[in-house]
Amino acid sequence: MKSKVCLCLVLLAGLGLVAAAAEATVLRVVVLRTADADGYVKEIERGKALFKKAGSPVVLRVWRAQYAGPEAGAVVVSAEYPDLGTLAKDNDKMATDPELQAWLKGLDKLRTIVSDSLYQELKP
Repeated sequence: MKSKVCLCLVLLAGLGLVAAAAEATVLRVVVLRTADADGYVKEIERGKALFKKAGSPVVLRVWRAQYAGPEAGAVVVSAEYPDLGTLAKDNDKMATDPELQAWLKGLDKLRTIVSDSLYQELKP
């Protein structure tokens, strides 16, 4: 009987961890090179308006790497989402929305992607 209770508690705890991970904030970080940082920032601002129009809660920010070893000077774009499900929905929008697709193609003319990473927030 004790082993069944312990097993149930372990399973419930595991489910709680999975649920917490599903609700954890997600951060996509794209490191890139560009010859026109100002123009790129303007395009990201345009992208913010497109995402807002599409109903996305994404928070886009543009950074310049300063103390980053060989990546110093690189431009970094962060896209913060409330969870993985919302990121997945935006990925679907980017694949099907003509305005977002055109915007992404325009970005490719201004940048070379060095890395594209996904981070999940750790919560206690």
